[in-house]
Amino acid sequence: MSDHTDEICNHSSNEHFAEVLTRSQQAGVSRRQLIQGSVGLAALSTLPLLAACGGGDEVAASTPLPTQRASALSFSPIDKSLADNVILPAGYTYTVLHATGDTINPSTPAYSNLGTETDDWSNRIGDHHDGMDIFFIDASGNYTTRDTGRAVLAVNHESSADAHFFHARGQTTNGVNGKKFSQFNGWDLGTRLESEVLKEINHHGISLVEINRSATGAWSYKIDSTFNRRVNGQTVMRVAGPAAHLNDIRSFMATKYDPSGATSRGTLNNCGHGKTPWGTYLGCEENWARYFFMPKGSTDVSPKLKSSHARFGVISGPLAATATSAASQGWSSVASAATDDRFGRWNISAQGATAISDFRNEPNTFGYNVEIDPLRPNAQPAKRVAMGRFAHEAAVCGIPVVGQPLAFYMGCDSQNEYIYKFVSTAVWDTADVGRGMAAGDKYLNEGKLFTAKFNDDGTGVWLELNVAGAAAAPAYAAYAAYTFANQADVLVNARHAASAVGATKMDRPEWGAVNPKNGEVYFTMTNNSSRTVANSDAANPRAYADNDGKTRSGNPNGHIVRFKEGTGGATASVFNWDIFLFGAEEDAGAGINLSGLTAKNDFSSPDGLWFSEATGICWIQTDDGAYTDVTNCMLLAAIPGSVGDGAAVTVNNSLGGNTGSKRTFVGAALGEAKLRRFLVGPKGSEITGLTESPDGKTIFVNIQHPGEDTPALGTASAFNLQSQWPGNQNYGPSGRPRSATIVIRRTDGGVIGA
Repeated sequence: MSDHTDEICNHSSNEHFAEVLTRSQQAGVSRRQLIQGSVGLAALSTLPLLAACGGGDEVAASTPLPTQRASALSFSPIDKSLADNVILPAGYTYTVLHATGDTINPSTPAYSNLGTETDDWSNRIGDHHDGMDIFFIDASGNYTTRDTGRAVLAVNHESSADAHFFHARGQTTNGVNGKKFSQFNGWDLGTRLESEVLKEINHHGISLVEINRSATGAWSYKIDSTFNRRVNGQTVMRVAGPAAHLNDIRSFMATKYDPSGATSRGTLNNCGHGKTPWGTYLGCEENWARYFFMPKGSTDVSPKLKSSHARFGVISGPLAATATSAASQGWSSVASAATDDRFGRWNISAQGATAISDFRNEPNTFGYNVEIDPLRPNAQPAKRVAMGRFAHEAAVCGIPVVGQPLAFYMGCDSQNEYIYKFVSTAVWDTADVGRGMAAGDKYLNEGKLFTAKFNDDGTGVWLELNVAGAAAAPAYAAYAAYTFANQADVLVNARHAASAVGATKMDRPEWGAVNPKNGEVYFTMTNNSSRTVANSDAANPRAYADNDGKTRSGNPNGHIVRFKEGTGGATASVFNWDIFLFGAEEDAGAGINLSGLTAKNDFSSPDGLWFSEATGICWIQTDDGAYTDVTNCMLLAAIPGSVGDGAAVTVNNSLGGNTGSKRTFVGAALGEAKLRRFLVGPKGSEITGLTESPDGKTIFVNIQHPGEDTPALGTASAFNLQSQWPGNQNYGPSGRPRSATIVIRRTDGGVIGA
């Protein structure tokens, strides 16, 4: 996620668990009953959406848990850096695999890096490289879990926040005046050029390219492979979901393009990712909302649809009744001869008598996990609606167990949003490995969706999202009387549903990762500028001012939460949790630097997460806007322990003249022996996305948006570039910065990190 000031769309007044507990105990309700969910709805203000998915498997906060097998970090930690390059420890080297604009088809010209391309970007590597994974190819061209030295690498492409580099003079209105329009700046001048907008739409999505390992161990991508393709902002996709609710789901997707709602067009802002046990890719749609446009004064969209749009940030303002405008990048302003409404669909105002007369429902077609089969180029991608609609930031699968359901863990990347879990109805069968989209239909269309509530005592409960036994959910602050029509409504408007049942507001839950050694689940809480002393809680306990360098307040440096499921594994209704690490500057003081970070491992704003199957290392990537006066963003290696290996601590907060304390649970201090800085990226970049070869001797890492803070061109003759990477390292044409995937190896050919 590249934006550091994301809009808050959650204006619900969800109370803290401590308030629920106090009220319930006054009424004679036990802590055990409340956590198990046996009286959960009554305790949660009589909400008709369900509570936990079952009882009888409560986990006490003091339950002994298995310890993680320890490893040793073998590299010397590197210092912080402001250099315009990728900095690695001694004994390590990197090469660029591919970068923004590189061709994936021999007939497409090489990238100029001048913004002068005239093609529509459908045969080029996208921009803002993000989540990615590797899919090995056997001798018959099918998926295998075995390392064959030949694979398809799938890479997400997130944002067009710096799309000005795609065009000769930046983004323009009426073809003049070079601009830099992020998805939060709006558009109210003139019209956009079709050639510019097509590039911007099509750079989104996923790039799939064949990669090959040479006899020396080096990796490269094959330009003319039949596996190469782009899934982008115009790719036609199948709308998939629970059979019992599919017609209702598709009614939410009905537009002028497809009145049946059975298909939709495109995927946007694919950030974190997921890999399924059967060998397909999940390209998660994150902050997709700000590409749509609703002219000011539009009053002909229903109040309920406005409420839905406002809850996702598609239109501005917390009050659905008054939210009548939406900012965008001006994609709907293109005057085009195209007859398929490829540009008009971004205007979401009601222009006809019904939804199938226009594109008022177009935003409902985004915000999902998009499943893609990397090794079957003709397989149609599917939007998996059963997994919920929100700002998806990764979808990580728990450890599969034969004969048991699968669990996928998901974060919603905005301030004060929630963590979710999808549990499949089907139980895992290894015979489904390699079955592609058919296996996806089996496991991802039927199941239950839950959201997490973190309790003050180090336990948590999964709250199921459905409307069983009730026709509507209660109104909650800022969203006037939003009522759910059916289960499809709950899935499509999962943020509303999670707010209604009382999920815990988190400090921007981004990537998740599962520790392969013990199945514990980790989530990054990147930061939250709206966290206060009054609304802090045990799982989000810090509220303070960072007055050193780039001043920010709330929880500017972020933290990492981890939890262990209770009895039942994937189907558990309760869990134990603690905080693995707190981000902080090493000199911030013990009250903020709660993990005892030093100059060799301090960090801010954790974002990407990845566990190595080969070494057990937990890789942590940062997307920081608070600490970048001291260092560019980075990649750290950590040796994880297990939930409960630390202690309870009291956090003393002080912010804006307000003080208060919060008790929380912190994992055992790692020190420099178990937490070290491994990589620092170029200027303006975010470090995000990581995968590895099974032997642990190669890792692939994405460098996103170097030079992000380069100003608009305006009337100047040349950009004042913040970064020139990777061209300044002799990869491709020099000049403008480009996102890229890099390949990291040890010079002695050994295992990375350990």
